[in-house]
Amino acid sequence: MATHRNVFYGADALAHTARLVIDTDSTDPPSLLAGARGTRPGLSRLLVDFFHAHHLLDAPADVQSTRAATRRERRIEAVPAPLRPAVRAFAEVLVARRENAERLGLRPNQLKTIEIRLDTVRDLALYLHAKGQTTWAGVNATDLEAFLARNPARRASWLAGLRQFFSHAHCTGVVLHDAAAAIQAPQPRGFSGSTLALDEQRALYRRWSAGEGVLPHEAFIGLAALLHAATTTELRHLTLVDIGTASRTVRFPGRGVDLALDDATWRALEGCLAHRRALHTDNPHLLVTRLTRVATCPAGAAHIRDSLAPVGLLPRTLRSTRLLALADELDVKQLTVALGMSYGGTAHYR
Repeated sequence: MATHRNVFYGADALAHTARLVIDTDSTDPPSLLAGARGTRPGLSRLLVDFFHAHHLLDAPADVQSTRAATRRERRIEAVPAPLRPAVRAFAEVLVARRENAERLGLRPNQLKTIEIRLDTVRDLALYLHAKGQTTWAGVNATDLEAFLARNPARRASWLAGLRQFFSHAHCTGVVLHDAAAAIQAPQPRGFSGSTLALDEQRALYRRWSAGEGVLPHEAFIGLAALLHAATTTELRHLTLVDIGTASRTVRFPGRGVDLALDDATWRALEGCLAHRRALHTDNPHLLVTRLTRVATCPAGAAHIRDSLAPVGLLPRTLRSTRLLALADELDVKQLTVALGMSYGGTAHYR
């Protein structure tokens, strides 16, 4: 703790740990954690990270899935009681489909996507209940059109969730007719987001490849997104075991192939490794921050965005710029394999 934070913080944590050992009359990790949660909650996280790092406890549970389950439950509980059972069954089906896709090695729906779908159905349920509807069986296309008209900008996103829900409700007998099947949400084809001109890309490359006065995280995040179409999630969850030092390759999480890095990106990655060593951390991730150096969790998505604040860009702008160039040069199948994307995701950029 003296290395990770400062001497006074380390001494204070050590004194509280010693008192905890005396009070519990045990050095058993589960017993110490149970005592810390009851008397000193601030100490429990430090002990958990220490025990996991030194293999004194089993690997931590999937915190992300646990928190996502809690968020889904809040959305379900917000649905009026008469309409809630069908929404709960729909949520269970979405989660089961995700788990099946993971077991089969397919590309599962993200937990955030499931929550967006539940948000839509919850809002529809609240809208219908306010109008006096107490069952799903009486919902028709007119009701759905009125709901979608409340926010035309979100029509396509909302309709995607409604189609999934009413398709499931129709298959399970909750409704006799799929009211969302005939509703359309026309959208322009192709990518319409912001990208960078070639001169802008060259200026950014010179800034990040030179490395003078640029923080190591900014340089690596910028080059990885601009040259290799790395996502925020891939950058956050990149660990040391994903880096091949001898071959100068990385395997971003979710991709099935090792990626050989160019000289500029590799130098930026080495800068991140040097920064990580200076922190004396046990965190297994490449990008370690002041807050995560005493933990084992990845850096937050906000850190990825904030690292590019000096150039005033978002990671997705850099990634989209690279994806458009790759989609123009490569076959769709090659692109899906190289980047671990779905066919629909890559076709969007063609």
